[in-house]
Amino acid sequence: MIVDKVERWDRYNLGAAWECAFGFLVSLSPDAEEKRYILQGDDIYAQVMSYETKPPEAALLETHRKYVDIQTVLVGGEDMEWFSREGLAVDVPYDESKDAEFYKRTSSGLARVSVNPGTFVVFFPRDAHMPSLMVKGVSQLVKKVVIKIRAELLLGSAG
Repeated sequence: MIVDKVERWDRYNLGAAWECAFGFLVSLSPDAEEKRYILQGDDIYAQVMSYETKPPEAALLETHRKYVDIQTVLVGGEDMEWFSREGLAVDVPYDESKDAEFYKRTSSGLARVSVNPGTFVVFFPRDAHMPSLMVKGVSQLVKKVVIKIRAELLLGSAG
């Protein structure tokens, strides 16, 4: 997992796919249309969406195998929890068509970060994560973007 300010994205030397993703990300405004954006076929794409944040018991704890997630909030704020994938109990087995496996949340994550406009979080395939969480127990509408990059396109991205 990486957590940093969007303005410092170029401090990470992760290759051309990383540059493509952040070239798109820094161009987004809070009024970006909610839809899927194709940046490089199925290798790099983004989804802009809005939803209400929720308590942990209503959120999903997930991992991916093929893609790395870059997540940021355009409007509002949400918390995200990070878990080590090892030792988690599978709730819904891996679905290749969704590139997702879901787990039971039996405890709090090892790390919890608050994500607001200007902050990004990167989840690698080894990172179990639970986004869309309420901040300080208060639900709010967020607008966010998730950029998916095929993992092998990022230099040094271990799965």
